[in-house]
Amino acid sequence: MIEGSVGIVATQYFRDPSPLVLERGESLPSVTLAYETFGTLNRDKSNAVLICHALSGDAHVAGFHKGDEKPGWWDRVVGPGRAFDTERYFVICSNAIGGCAGSTGPSSVDPATGKPYGADFPVVTIGDMVNAQKRLIDRLGIGMLYAVAGGSMGGMQALQWTVSFPDRVKKAIVIAASGYSTPQQIAFNEVGRIAITSDPGWNNGAYYDGKLYDPAGPSRGLALARMIGHITYLSNESMHEKFGRTLQGRDRIGSEFSTDFAVESYLHHQGDTFTRRFDANSYLSITRAVDYFDLTEDGSLAKGLAGVTASFLVISVSSDWLYPPELSQEIVSALAADDRDVRYCEIASGRGHDAFLLESGQLNYLIGAFLSRTVVGDVMVRDVPTIEEGATIAVTARRMICREVNHLPVLADNGRLAGIVTSWDIAKAVASNDFRLDDIMSKNVITTTPTEPVESAAKKMEKHAISALPVIDGDQHLIGLITSDAISVLVGRGRT
Repeated sequence: MIEGSVGIVATQYFRDPSPLVLERGESLPSVTLAYETFGTLNRDKSNAVLICHALSGDAHVAGFHKGDEKPGWWDRVVGPGRAFDTERYFVICSNAIGGCAGSTGPSSVDPATGKPYGADFPVVTIGDMVNAQKRLIDRLGIGMLYAVAGGSMGGMQALQWTVSFPDRVKKAIVIAASGYSTPQQIAFNEVGRIAITSDPGWNNGAYYDGKLYDPAGPSRGLALARMIGHITYLSNESMHEKFGRTLQGRDRIGSEFSTDFAVESYLHHQGDTFTRRFDANSYLSITRAVDYFDLTEDGSLAKGLAGVTASFLVISVSSDWLYPPELSQEIVSALAADDRDVRYCEIASGRGHDAFLLESGQLNYLIGAFLSRTVVGDVMVRDVPTIEEGATIAVTARRMICREVNHLPVLADNGRLAGIVTSWDIAKAVASNDFRLDDIMSKNVITTTPTEPVESAAKKMEKHAISALPVIDGDQHLIGLITSDAISVLVGRGRT
């Protein structure tokens, strides 16, 4: 067993008998999601982290299935003491609909016919995948995800979560992804699909034998599609370092069309291995979902992301030419234009797109720091009692008593913060026979913002000997309040 591993895990199945209406108009009569969980959900269910997989991934993100020697696909960053620390977070990963690892997809039985859907499986989108995941999250009783994360297609799902359900996600981690599929990405996916559908074994998608998948099927076409895709996941630097121009099993180049180079042998191996674990129709379905992905509105990604509320960590890979850094930077620019909390990091790696799976050292550091970073917006009280500027002391005192609070932000007619008054101010006013709120409230108010780290806000309170800070937006409008008591509770529960 690998040190730091979550150990032996088992796949679970969520079966929802109600129809799932899809974004393009069709529907699935019922949905099954294969999923795995790691760690323990805390009492208030506030430590749940959803990890979304890439195109060929599945729910087995970490640990070992019984009898397996190979761990889950992101085992290097999921486990005790790792970025997704299973001693702090309750980690969930589900196989996306359209897939072939336990969730409803083309190889699933269509209740209407009693046979696998095959090519009749309805068109699904990234949004549909997220809508199905939300049903699972609801079933688990989780109201708010502490974080949603993923790389490549998983990063697309993470972005989609923040758009579709902005009130259900606190933090989003988007790695080696984009806000829409580019023409180049669509082109590579189309070549892969043509490789499959041109294989006589595809048979218009009807290559299943009853309920069992026939591994013969369009195996050559699927292997070729994987080989094409795998080239885009690597970089010239990584291929040169790993293979160079080394010959495979010979000392000179042959004259016939045979496998001469080590890189050729590697690609053939990748293709052949892939056909033993993946369904060709799922490859068609999922790549099309990726192609359709587009979060822009009127051509603007900033408009498309305008409604998100989560804090973001966006990570790119320096040598990734399939999802190059400029696509990640476009996400960052859009979020910054919307005045959202976003951090951007570029992993220095020569491993290409696959670096999001391989560069565990950098990922553990970046993700771990982001997840453990708590900002004011995570703990502030949003439904804050207030008092109007110009109110009397008596009215202010009654409001404090009725709402059982010790702090009342004072708002001007335009809704902006004008000051703050405390119960101690009221007590002094009574002793001094003051009657007007304006005479006793603090007008030079120390404030904070939703994106300020909690530690920084706590230092402000300590420096100025105050026990609460109004939280304001860029227009000086009150959006919440954070107290020293809330920070004390946060520290006491280990910031999860």
